[in-house]
Amino acid sequence: MSQIVECVPNFSEGQSKEIIDAIASAVAQTPGCQLLDVDPGPSTNRTVYTFVGSPMAVIEGALNMARVARSLIDMRIHKGEHPRMGALDVCPFIPISGVTMEDCNQCAEEFGRRLGEELQVPVYLYGYSAREEKRQKLPSIRAGEYEGIEAKVVSLDWKPDFGPAKFVPMWGATATGARKFLIAMNINVLGTKEQAHRIALNVREQGRGPEKPGRLKSVQAIGWWLDEYNLAQVSMNLTDIDETPMHVAFEECLKDSKEMNVALCGAQLVGLVPLKAILEAAEYYIERDNLFIVEESQKVRLAINRLGLSSLEPFNPREKIIEYMIDADADGPLASMSLKSFIINVGARSSAPGGGSVSAAIGAMGAALGTMVGWMSYGNKKFEAIDSTMRKLIPPLRQAMHDLIPLIDADTAAFAAYMSAMKMPKSNEEETAIRDESMKSAMRGAIAVPMNVAMSVNACWDTMKEMARYGNVQCKSDLQVGAKAMELAVWGAYYNVMINLPSVTDQAYKDKATEDIKDFLHVAQEGAKEVLEIVADRKE
Repeated sequence: MSQIVECVPNFSEGQSKEIIDAIASAVAQTPGCQLLDVDPGPSTNRTVYTFVGSPMAVIEGALNMARVARSLIDMRIHKGEHPRMGALDVCPFIPISGVTMEDCNQCAEEFGRRLGEELQVPVYLYGYSAREEKRQKLPSIRAGEYEGIEAKVVSLDWKPDFGPAKFVPMWGATATGARKFLIAMNINVLGTKEQAHRIALNVREQGRGPEKPGRLKSVQAIGWWLDEYNLAQVSMNLTDIDETPMHVAFEECLKDSKEMNVALCGAQLVGLVPLKAILEAAEYYIERDNLFIVEESQKVRLAINRLGLSSLEPFNPREKIIEYMIDADADGPLASMSLKSFIINVGARSSAPGGGSVSAAIGAMGAALGTMVGWMSYGNKKFEAIDSTMRKLIPPLRQAMHDLIPLIDADTAAFAAYMSAMKMPKSNEEETAIRDESMKSAMRGAIAVPMNVAMSVNACWDTMKEMARYGNVQCKSDLQVGAKAMELAVWGAYYNVMINLPSVTDQAYKDKATEDIKDFLHVAQEGAKEVLEIVADRKE
């Protein structure tokens, strides 16, 4: 898995296009960094940048941005609605894939050290990187804002973690640290700034103080006014979306607005959002409203609609959802091919893609046929009595279809890994030992892929039998082809495992794998047989 860290630096400039573009250009030109989003706010006078890259790349990207900002942003003349204490106000590092929170903590430590030394500005560590409990939360460090930082940096209690303990008028101070994915979500209020702030005080974790805490954990919030939209907002930072998801925050604000007879009109997301958060919101509204939606794109549309994410400007999922923007998350080369190109590649003078990839593709097609029969049975007035049954049967078959698609490329990748291990040097004992261990690991990977193909298919037989009993009888041939395709996928997985097992030296592993794959083949053969028998007994 690629190592991907997200960095979301917030700079105190949201009005000058020249400065905003210059800072963006600094990271866009940094090798290994991919700039995903630039989100300026004129009223807040703040721009949130989002970019990703390897741990070392994001450190360099953030430093390049800071170097540009050092000469272009002057905090002595800065005014804006958003709380701030420095030109680069905050620079968090967030784990996305292949990295841990500790990896991101190391990014923050290295970035903070170099920022403090090179630009001679005070830097504080916050979040998971904080060295003191009172510095864990950003509002604690930022208390007093820029206007109070002159006295703060020279006090013993607030000595910076990096850089000089002195006031730098043009810059102020910067906070950096590792944290979970934070969602900046602003709820639009058709009322006054004071009314929006009352809602914020009710929902945010700190509430109105220790004696009157708010209702939502891991939520920071204030109310403010946006001149450019002529409305107020409850501006929230959701610092732990596992604890307080987006839809919970939105619904709680809605509850308060109704009690106050104030209208809400959707929400605005600043920066990017993880797909998980959007889908969780969709699932909440699907369950609440008793809807049946399984396609990811439709779930995304539902969440956008229910949360009103396009109320101020169009919410384009391809530009706002982080997984959709990271190139590394695209389908593999084989799964992305046209069917014609895939077949031609299989028929080329090469051992890969071979039977393993074809087995995964055939299994996906079999599950797809079962899914299709479900859709041809659901929502049809003629079969209205079985709608509730189809709601249960379509999702697992559709999930198996999606689970099998990546295994098309995984099988070929596993074969390539084994061939690479075979080519490793073996001129001495140490090299030979490393080569042998790499070959063992690669061989287990090559066996694991067809095992996963078999397990993904076999998880569907009970569902396929129910589909055969209740699905649209006009689609019986599709179910027959689907059942045989799924059986063939497991049959292919069986032979792919069996041809690789002789190369395994661990006898216990070999015995267990042999027993498992034989059982998987038996289950598939019996499952397909039962599906075909059920379909054969049904009348037109």
